[in-house]
Amino acid sequence: MKNLKNIRIEVMQSLESKVESFMDQFLIPVEKIWQPTDFLPDLTKDNWQEDVKELRELAKELPYDFWVCLVGDTITEEALPTYESWLMDVEGVNQVEGKGNIWSKWVRQWTGEENRHGDVLNKYLYLSGRVNMREVEITTHHLINDGFDIGTDRDPYKNFIYTSFQELATYISHNRVAKLAREYGNKALSKMCRVISGDEMRHHQAYCTFVDEIFKVDPSNMMIAFKDMMVNKIVMPAHFLRESGQGIGQAFEDFSMSAQRIGVYTAQDYVDIMRKLIDKWDIPNIEGLNEEAEKARDYLMKLPARMERIGQRMKISQDITKFKWVLEPNLV
Repeated sequence: MKNLKNIRIEVMQSLESKVESFMDQFLIPVEKIWQPTDFLPDLTKDNWQEDVKELRELAKELPYDFWVCLVGDTITEEALPTYESWLMDVEGVNQVEGKGNIWSKWVRQWTGEENRHGDVLNKYLYLSGRVNMREVEITTHHLINDGFDIGTDRDPYKNFIYTSFQELATYISHNRVAKLAREYGNKALSKMCRVISGDEMRHHQAYCTFVDEIFKVDPSNMMIAFKDMMVNKIVMPAHFLRESGQGIGQAFEDFSMSAQRIGVYTAQDYVDIMRKLIDKWDIPNIEGLNEEAEKARDYLMKLPARMERIGQRMKISQDITKFKWVLEPNLV
């Protein structure tokens, strides 16, 4: 009998013929997609100072928790090297033999699109004058150094569950930041965050498609992998967030509270994402499951309501935490 590792590699190999079409469907050619400079002041223009001044004036209207969330989102995006190296090590992804397989090509091109997010947000933070960029850079450096363990090992099934979930979570976060920026009259920042969220939604749809394809050929093991990821909970990329002088992960809870206070990403969003994935993959109607997978499905179907009850008991602190990243308004 083949072990699970061999089965997963065979499934990944069987899907290789479809990945090229998925790339055409879910990724955008380099020459056509937006680039960070499309949303930033053009410093080659003679009147660039006026554009930067306008950016800085609009930035003054944004509240403290908003800046904490924007900085946290930026740092998370800039920890991209960790995510790429993790995905390149997944079983079935080969970046070496014969210049690599189609899965490694997917990871590189997905990384290319994701790389623009941290790039544009970092430049915006720098120009805004509202943040201590050195402290931001130290946190980013720590987050990359500290790495992360998302509980997937090298299992492609679990990794695709994780990315399906996480890409939707980042879509929600960036989209909410975009809406808040617009409410405060900052249309340029709103547009920037909105296009980032659009990328995240495309990527979410891609990884969901990968999972959907696996359900067609290996439904039982895919169902069990989904259950295992939900049992262990989805670990956020910012989980190890820390400021200078702090221990690993010390800033995450305060950052999470800031996001929940202003509704950028909440415990209810976590539950809603679970429900959307259950609906998207039509979990109630998956056929051909073995006994263990049937039990996994039962667990998954009951989980959102259970998590919702837990979330309703959570207390969100209204005390604003001061971060080294964000400058007080009177210091700007």
